[in-house]
Amino acid sequence: MQKNALLVGGSGQIGSAAARALLAAGWSVTIAHRGTRPLPADLAGHAASLPLDRGDGDALAAAARGHDLVLDCVAFAPGDVAAYTALAGEVGSLVVISTASVYLGSNGTWMDAATGDDDFPRLAVPVTEDQPIVTAEVEGYSPQKAAMERALLAVDDLPVTILRPGAIHGPGSPALREWYFIKRALDGRRRVPLIDRGESRFATSATAVIAELVRLAGEHPGRRVLNAVDEPAPTVLEIGQAVFAHLGHSAEFDLLPRGAGGPESGVGQTPWSVPVPVVLSMQAAREQLGYVPIGSHRATIGPAIEWMLEAVADADWRERIPGLARYGAEGWFDYASEDALLGE
Repeated sequence: MQKNALLVGGSGQIGSAAARALLAAGWSVTIAHRGTRPLPADLAGHAASLPLDRGDGDALAAAARGHDLVLDCVAFAPGDVAAYTALAGEVGSLVVISTASVYLGSNGTWMDAATGDDDFPRLAVPVTEDQPIVTAEVEGYSPQKAAMERALLAVDDLPVTILRPGAIHGPGSPALREWYFIKRALDGRRRVPLIDRGESRFATSATAVIAELVRLAGEHPGRRVLNAVDEPAPTVLEIGQAVFAHLGHSAEFDLLPRGAGGPESGVGQTPWSVPVPVVLSMQAAREQLGYVPIGSHRATIGPAIEWMLEAVADADWRERIPGLARYGAEGWFDYASEDALLGE
């Protein structure tokens, strides 16, 4: 009998990738969404569409009940998953997207609580799922996601898989960090400064990787928490090289020490530039789900780049991808300061 999946918030980058993976594997897929935008063209006619108010717990529970797989891409806080807590025995497998930023450093801080290099969380390399997570009962992305995880795992017999991705990339991204390099290629920049000598690593996650883990969790229900990242974790230099290679762009990378431009300078500071490595282990996914890596960042970044090029072809990038603002994208392209530092 054909298995069925409900993807909540399924019209976004993760849900769309999961829909493609599940459809390819023979699943019946229903995408639940707010109804404010159409489904991606390649999914229309293949996946069913269900307008759903995510905030209506009764409607959410009714929609989820009886499915072999329920994926929730948008749950943020404990209240967002309350509807699922009564569904033990009524869904085959529940998969909920969390974040790698829930991990608590040995210095007692977490990523969105850090104010600079000194209090950035110090994490093991690589981070396993046994690493402690934030317990502070405060507002904020990481504390709320961590509280959401605890709420789900507190329910006995709920077959929930919690996935912790890093810096997500894929078609349909609301904030594709690789724009840092894509725009430089479009602008013809031939020298690109990188602090930390380009060696900084912040785990990346292709939506295709997350989708494969969703599919496997649907086929192997259980109670687990898993990292969901690309292997190996690329350095900033490798990310830049991958983007330029895809675009056929040639540039010289100037590998600078941290702080080369002075304490107030943002020159060479990228969206992945962190003072200590953030590298996640995928061993648990291999052991518990039989996960086989589907490709490195370099192997999976192409579709995201092509999507971004199409998205900005006829519009200003600030208007088309406003989510980039939260990463400080307005300050990424200070070419005058770069040229001054590099002696251009």
